[in-house]
Amino acid sequence: MGVYAVTGSASGMGRAVAEKLIAQGHRVIGVDIQEADIVADLSTPAGRRAAIDGVLAAADNRLDGAVLAAGLGPVPDPTRLPVIAAVNYLGVVELLDGWRPALAATGSARAVAFGSNSSTTVPVVQGRTVRAFLAGDTERAVRSVRLFGKQAAPFVYAASKIAVSHWVRRHAVRPEWAGTGIRLNVIAPGAILTPLLERQLASPAEAKAVKAFPVPTGGYGKPDHIADWVCMMLSPSAEFLCGSVIFVDGGTDAYFRAEDWPRAVPLRRVVGYLRRFRGFAATREPVETPAGGE
Repeated sequence: MGVYAVTGSASGMGRAVAEKLIAQGHRVIGVDIQEADIVADLSTPAGRRAAIDGVLAAADNRLDGAVLAAGLGPVPDPTRLPVIAAVNYLGVVELLDGWRPALAATGSARAVAFGSNSSTTVPVVQGRTVRAFLAGDTERAVRSVRLFGKQAAPFVYAASKIAVSHWVRRHAVRPEWAGTGIRLNVIAPGAILTPLLERQLASPAEAKAVKAFPVPTGGYGKPDHIADWVCMMLSPSAEFLCGSVIFVDGGTDAYFRAEDWPRAVPLRRVVGYLRRFRGFAATREPVETPAGGE
């Protein structure tokens, strides 16, 4: 059985993932701001460092997998924007980077970061906000949405999730990740009945907006639905899954993007990709391809 680190393990989808992994016989090292094996505030540099070091010590520098489920929703409170930005982005990428050697040590680790279907369904998310996140400058990311005033939270939230997906896709295919046997992917849930969504539904103003959002299958997902998908993404079945963003959202992403995805890639990009891949392939051991069909 494996050893897995799970952030956000005290509630919601993170808790559901931890419970399923434990039920399968795995050991889980939970990370949360309370009621966890490693209690840490991921909105602060010291808290993120404590989470990294605490898990590495508990796992003896060897992890079979990691699930980055900790996150904060778009609370309509301007004073909370820096916390949302730090937890949702730095609380994912800094921990993944810090745990990467322990994941590489097993030779076949899996890591799943939590994104959101907000990354493709929230309109008018500014490119400069996403770029600020990818540069690690969450303060600049928050400043970039000031023009939205009291309505800025959804744009910070969506931009943080877009940036997480971009970071994962950029890193997942690199020699230090894919080349060491780590399979790094993103799960992007939609409307899941977590404590956050329950609070939104309890507010008449927020409930109206939530209920107006299209979910073609109807209703809301359950944390267990997401946990089942995450467990599959941590299993041997995910050997060929790398840098993917899996939407589990009742069809909302497809509803909004049915006409523009997938799309063709410009030739100039293909050339650039091939050049980069040749450099990656040169660092790997040759693999024999069996004869026969596809």
